[in-house]
Amino acid sequence: MSNEQRNTVWRFAIIFIIILIGFIAVIGRIIYIQTVERDKWMSCAEHQDPVYKAIPALRGNILDCNGNPLATTMPQYFMYMDTRTQALRQDNGKLFYQYVDSLSYDLARILQRKSQAEYKKLIMDGYRAKNGRVELCKNVNYLQRQQLAQTSLIKRGKYTSGVFYEDRNVRIQPYGMLASRTIGDIFAKEGTGKSGLEMEFEKELRGIDGVMKKEMIGGRAEAITVQEAQDGMDIVTTIDANLQDIVEKALMEKVDEKNAQWGCCILMETKTGYVRAVANVDRNSDNTFSENLNHAVRRVEPGSTFKTISLLALMNDGLLSIDDQVEVTIDTFRYTPEKGKYKPAKIADAHPRDTIYSVRGALAASSNIAFAKFVTEKYEGSATLFIQALQRLGVPNEVYSEITGYENPLIRHPKDTITVSKMSYGYSVEVSPMTLIMYYNAIANNGKMMRPMLVTAIQQNGKDVHIFKPEVIKSSIANKKVLEDIKSALHDVVWDNAIGTASVNKWKQPKAQSKIVSIAGKTGTAQLIINKKPSPYRHRMTFVGYFPEDNPQYTCLCMIEDPKPARTYDAGMDCGSTVRKIAEKTMAYTGCFVFQDGKCVLEKRN
Repeated sequence: MSNEQRNTVWRFAIIFIIILIGFIAVIGRIIYIQTVERDKWMSCAEHQDPVYKAIPALRGNILDCNGNPLATTMPQYFMYMDTRTQALRQDNGKLFYQYVDSLSYDLARILQRKSQAEYKKLIMDGYRAKNGRVELCKNVNYLQRQQLAQTSLIKRGKYTSGVFYEDRNVRIQPYGMLASRTIGDIFAKEGTGKSGLEMEFEKELRGIDGVMKKEMIGGRAEAITVQEAQDGMDIVTTIDANLQDIVEKALMEKVDEKNAQWGCCILMETKTGYVRAVANVDRNSDNTFSENLNHAVRRVEPGSTFKTISLLALMNDGLLSIDDQVEVTIDTFRYTPEKGKYKPAKIADAHPRDTIYSVRGALAASSNIAFAKFVTEKYEGSATLFIQALQRLGVPNEVYSEITGYENPLIRHPKDTITVSKMSYGYSVEVSPMTLIMYYNAIANNGKMMRPMLVTAIQQNGKDVHIFKPEVIKSSIANKKVLEDIKSALHDVVWDNAIGTASVNKWKQPKAQSKIVSIAGKTGTAQLIINKKPSPYRHRMTFVGYFPEDNPQYTCLCMIEDPKPARTYDAGMDCGSTVRKIAEKTMAYTGCFVFQDGKCVLEKRN
């Protein structure tokens, strides 16, 4: 082998050895990384992997029948300052100290949460602190953010000013307390429906969250949208914000005037069953008012407003006619059939006695004794027969309501005749105000019973996805003659000045009577159960009626709980006058201004 060949072999050998050493070094380094430095590099890898986060869908709106928002989601921003931002630390904080005064001034001027001095101290303390994060404001609105964007430091951008925003959607009710219990609430943290329509239509309002990922690009975290969020749908309600305002103001004035514990008022459109307003007013311990409970859907003993339903049952079964006579001469009524003995039924009745009423007059005067006689005698003291008559009217039947917590009627099956007699005038039975108004609305609607409705449509981007049409529960609750007779008796409740409980008081002041719109309806008073016993001094008052009487457009119920002083109660004067005020303002709003020959002439509103 020549020297030249030998040199070539050595060169290849040296190169091979170097490559082998390098290969061994690489293998060794890999083994070292996989064992000794494994945790370190796995941690780094985790930081490099994209982080996926949900993009919250914008919750849908709840609208009134005119498209006004009753509940809507507004964008708000959590605003903070990261004083560790490099631009603020350069040149010994030259930029920071140059603008800290003007930034503090702008924050105080636009946000109006703190003074300029307070903002400056907050920012300076954050600049000196180790973490350097300063919370400037939790709820900056869109307009404030736009104004701040034009200020001297912030307009330089977030990576220079160190001012950042985090998006936060906030649920608000623009009309405040207006129909708030019906609209409902959401859980602040989860953003899901807690009560009312917010809860009942959670699926439709919620929408579908999108997906975004955060990953490091060029040494900076960037957010990239993977899937867009699908915003929630809008719920169109039957509520008219203007009518709701009329109803709530009238109710609150009366609850305040009577020093009552709570009040409830419902305004329903007769032909459709659309609930145009539903108000609940609760008195708080500090004598302020709020909507704490939705009394409109909670069962209570209705008192004498139930007499109309009892009379419907009796007349439907052909057991009474409107002009039949009944003698009322005692305040203790005893029903004793030929076979069977019953204890005397002590009946509390503040209405005139020692008289003879027609059936029509008994309803107008609201005689408890008369109705106790009607039901116990005609149904032979049998709770079964009476309850079966109520069932034929559909009283105990379940009715769907869009309001979560709606309580259907409770009709107990008593074993004694005393309880049966009390059921006839609204004790030992429980119905919600919403159920009660449904029956009176059926009378006003010529017997056709409509389901009380609160939602007419579900919309996506202004287009109807689903439409809810008026729903008939029962095509007729009674024949035409019975309905005409019942209506004539309800007329007398308001317009018979001799005996009508909602006509005039002893000073001839009107109760439910109006010179603008003719109203027919029924009063009711129930003793409250205090310490498990009925109290003769604590009451629940109600008036429910419809208007204009000859061409009903609306049915209205007002219920007031526990007025004080205890002895100053009058369902006709208090609840009847409230319905009268609502009726007058409602017809003015909707277009009825003329009252001729005892009839309200409807004029179409422009």
